[in-house]
Amino acid sequence: MTFPFNFFAAAFLGAFATSLLALPLWRHWCVRVNLVDDPGHRKIHSAPVPLAGGFAVLTGILVPLAVGAILLKLGVVKISSANAIVHGIDRRAIELAVLALGAVAITILGWLDDKHELKALPKFLGQILIAVAVAAACKRITLFVPSEIFSYAITILWLLTVINAFNFMDNMNGLCAGAGALGAFFFALIAAAKGEYLVAITGFLMCGALVGFLPWNFPPARAFLGDAGSHLVGYLLAVMAILPHFYTKQEPHRLAVLAPILVLAVPLLDLAQVSLFRTLNQKPFWIGDTNHFSHRLVRAGLSRTRAVLLLWLLAAIAGVLACGL
Repeated sequence: MTFPFNFFAAAFLGAFATSLLALPLWRHWCVRVNLVDDPGHRKIHSAPVPLAGGFAVLTGILVPLAVGAILLKLGVVKISSANAIVHGIDRRAIELAVLALGAVAITILGWLDDKHELKALPKFLGQILIAVAVAAACKRITLFVPSEIFSYAITILWLLTVINAFNFMDNMNGLCAGAGALGAFFFALIAAAKGEYLVAITGFLMCGALVGFLPWNFPPARAFLGDAGSHLVGYLLAVMAILPHFYTKQEPHRLAVLAPILVLAVPLLDLAQVSLFRTLNQKPFWIGDTNHFSHRLVRAGLSRTRAVLLLWLLAAIAGVLACGL
C-alpha cells in the first residue's frame, strides 16, 4: 500500500487553514459574549483576552475531518489507500463517533469552566464521565495485565492525567498549543509508520489546527486556548496514545508501550512535579501557582518566550526518542 503523504499533508493544511480563518470569528463571538480572560492574580496581560482558541481548534479538526470523510465515501478523492481508510471509517464508525462527541463534550466542559469558574469537584466529575464513556466505547490500555477492571481503571486514569496535565500546562503564551502540536505530530508519525492511518490523520488534523492557532497565541497573544482548548488538547492526545497498537506480535518490543509517555514527557513531568510541590506544601494540588517548569525557567533568567521555546525543544527531543522505540 502506498504511503498517503498527500492525504496527510491535505489533512494538516486543511486543519491549519480552517483554524487560522475560524479564529477571528470565534474571537469576535467571545468578545461579544464576554468570554474573556481578565487581568488579575498571576496574569501577565493588561487587557482582557478572548478565550477563543479551543473553539477554533475544534473547528479546525472537525470541519476538515467531516469534509474529507464525505469526499472519501463519495469516491471523489482518489488515492491508493482510500479504500483502506474508508474501510477503517466504516469499521470504527461507533468508536469515531464517541471520540468526536467526547471532543465536543470536553470542550463544552472547559467552556463552562471558562465562563463560570467551576469548582474542582464538578469539573473533575465531568472529566470522569467523559473518560468512562471513551473507555467503554473504544480500545483500552492493558499493559499486558489480563484484567478488564484494570484495563478500564488505567485507561480512565490515563485520560484524566493527560487532560489535566495540559490544563495545568496552559500557563504561558504558546506553551500548551505548541506542546500539543508537537505531541500530535509525533503520534501521527508513529501511527502512520504502523499503518494506523485514521489515527495518523487525526494527529495531522490536530497538529494543523494547533499550528493555525499559534500565530494568534504566541506573544503578544490575541487569543487564549482557555480551559476549553487545554481540555480539548489533553483529551485528543490521551486518545491518540490509546488507539495505535504500540505492541504487536509482528513487533514484539514491549518497551514500545512507553512511547506515549515519552511523547508527552514534558507535560506529564510538569504535572507530577507541581502536584508534588503543592502537596508537600500542604496546598490543594488543583490550585494554580507559579511553580511550573515555565515559571521556574523565567525565574532562572530566561524570557517567557525563550522558556516556551526551550520546553518545545525538550518535547521535540522526547518525541524523536519515542519514534525510535
